Amino acid sequence: MSELRKDPVVGRWVIISTERARRPSDFGPDPVRPRLANCVFCAGHEDKTPPEVWAHRPDGGAANTPGWQVRVVPNKFPALQIEGSLDRRGEGLYDKMNGVGAHEVVIETPDPAQQLADLPAEQIRHVLVAWRERMLDLKNDPRLRYALVFKNHGAGAGATLEHSHSQIIATPIIPRMVQEELDGARRYFELKERPVFSDIIDQETGEGHCRRVVVRTPRYIALAPFAPRFPFETWVLPVARRAAFHTLDDPSEMLELAGILKDTLGRLNAALDSPPYNLVLHTAPLAEPDLPYYHWHLEIMPKLTRVAGFEIGSGFYINPTPPEESAQFLREAGLA
Repeated sequence: MSELRKDPVVGRWVIISTERARRPSDFGPDPVRPRLANCVFCAGHEDKTPPEVWAHRPDGGAANTPGWQVRVVPNKFPALQIEGSLDRRGEGLYDKMNGVGAHEVVIETPDPAQQLADLPAEQIRHVLVAWRERMLDLKNDPRLRYALVFKNHGAGAGATLEHSHSQIIATPIIPRMVQEELDGARRYFELKERPVFSDIIDQETGEGHCRRVVVRTPRYIALAPFAPRFPFETWVLPVARRAAFHTLDDPSEMLELAGILKDTLGRLNAALDSPPYNLVLHTAPLAEPDLPYYHWHLEIMPKLTRVAGFEIGSGFYINPTPPEESAQFLREAGLA
């Protein structure tokens, strides 16, 4: 079974995933597997994946059969496993626990030729609904505190299958990066009695201050953050404060989100020649859906540069493209 181990100096948790155990000779290049006739994610190959835990079938039909538009299955090689107890324990000064959690794959389309940006907004809405429904279900497990949705698109972003998909990993602890974000937002709120993300949106959309805005709809905004770690890093946020993604229940709001996500990904593809990218969803912890100081948001990070020794050793990121310029490029890409 996998283990969660805590670094005693900085408090960072690491997953030691024995299910994915590799020897030194296994760490060579790991290219994306191309679209194949026997692609396990394609319609008609439902028997090649673990049994589904959720699916959208507009015309009905039995589980684990064709006819689906979006399908969610457990990861065949999970980083964490749903079975077992946490068994928190110490080993001298070290803290660890069993690698209990959930690791699921959201297959975003039955068509292997389409990527997320290619899908109609209505289809992307079904993907977003799949994320929400799985988070709501995982929330019922008292062992799990957080569910991170992420997408690796392209070999340069860590994808190993070309068929469009995203993933959900639910953990018994709140990831450190998310906790730092939550703590920072809480401190800002305690000082100013306003959510920091609301102030960011107000400043970025104020008169004469729209240089970092990429696109806006009535309820959502896509912008280049003021201090981005990566070139063309782009965030999508709700304009009104909402802490937890899994509380979205208005179909029209979800469709609007799907539309701005499609628009943003399309602009990145047009401006950057369809780059590999990572997408992550930062949201409130599963059991704390109404934090007054937080906004859930999507972070999209094209893989245009490499993180090297300085970044790894210092925590500083070197970004060669100012966010004002990247936002302008993306705004203009939408005019083509």
